[in-house]
Amino acid sequence: MKLRGYYGRFGGVFIPEILAATFDELEEAYLKARNDPSFWREYETVMSTFSCRPTPLTFAENLTRHFCGAKIYIKREDLNHTGAHKANNVMGQGLLVKRMKKTRVIAETGAGQHGVATATMAAKFGFDSTIYMGEVDVLRQRPNVFWMERLGATVIPVKDGSRTLKDAMNEAFRDWVRNMDNTHYVLGTVCGPHPFPEMVAWFQSIIGIEARKQILSLEGRLPARVYACVGGGSNAMGIFSGFMDDPVELVGVEAGGKGLETGLHASRLKSEDSSIGVAQGYKTYFLQNEDGQMKETHSVAAGLDYVGVSPILSHLKETGRVRFEAATDREVVDAMAFTIRKEGLIPALESAHAFVQAFKEAPGLSPGDIIIINQSGRGDKDIFTVADAFDDPKWKAFIRDKAEGYHA
Repeated sequence: MKLRGYYGRFGGVFIPEILAATFDELEEAYLKARNDPSFWREYETVMSTFSCRPTPLTFAENLTRHFCGAKIYIKREDLNHTGAHKANNVMGQGLLVKRMKKTRVIAETGAGQHGVATATMAAKFGFDSTIYMGEVDVLRQRPNVFWMERLGATVIPVKDGSRTLKDAMNEAFRDWVRNMDNTHYVLGTVCGPHPFPEMVAWFQSIIGIEARKQILSLEGRLPARVYACVGGGSNAMGIFSGFMDDPVELVGVEAGGKGLETGLHASRLKSEDSSIGVAQGYKTYFLQNEDGQMKETHSVAAGLDYVGVSPILSHLKETGRVRFEAATDREVVDAMAFTIRKEGLIPALESAHAFVQAFKEAPGLSPGDIIIINQSGRGDKDIFTVADAFDDPKWKAFIRDKAEGYHA
């Protein structure tokens, strides 16, 4: 018998008793929506008229020619409204919020993409919104904070712990406990207590549904491999879901940071630094010490800088359905620069992790093979973080001149 919210030995609902009724309400609303064909039709209509879906599947002709191996296609989630796959989940949850007649939404965010998407959804549907963001991420993602506030959200810097994504998530849960009656927590990834992993994966499955139809239309056959970066795991689960029952190899790429041997990374499924534990309402692999205290994480990409990972992906690792790799910061910056020059595409630093592994493996495949890379977000909107990662001297000079202008 399958236990509620479990994927093998991972998942579950580890929440304080005070939240039990709220989670029951959410699960009931989600299951009703899932069993109501009109809900998905409404969702697809919103995503097509408001968020530019279906996103294209782009043939990367120049990259394909360069690597002399598999044909490379790129799923363009960067063209989704707000610049990333995050809109898929938040708009779906927004429709659920309307059904539950709540008036306020809260969210956590790391790179800021989920925060901007949640604030956008709140503006469209008329909800009040509060976004929790680690103080470190507020500093390195100031443009996204600017847009969240312009969209009407209250952005609260979290100063506890490592002041990054896990701490923002903790604070959002505390808010939810205090404001359950009128508030819904728009959790941004396929983590947390049930039904969030299943629900977020369902909304993100629109990526894989589209990609499968598109590649069959364009090529008449399935890809050999599909690549996606993995932080919490929502974009990976989104595209993987379209090929889960097919003979297609699925490859998730985590943040290798300064190198797995250094401990300065955010790899839970490729490294040996993680162990199974329970935190933030669910059971999965966490980067934690022997006492269960969460370790510090590091990544050039704020959206992958998370201490845990989806329980669904943990299960898929153990069953062998998904292979996991890790890309270092240096590899990511190089792959991003190469993609920009070769294809005129600007992947987010998060997405560039998937490009790293695809570039390593494409030359070893035959020209008759196809691979798909999920470009989960666009990098140009993270100009401050990207320019810093590139260590661009002209950019630094520009910032110095700007700062002097403000002080003048």
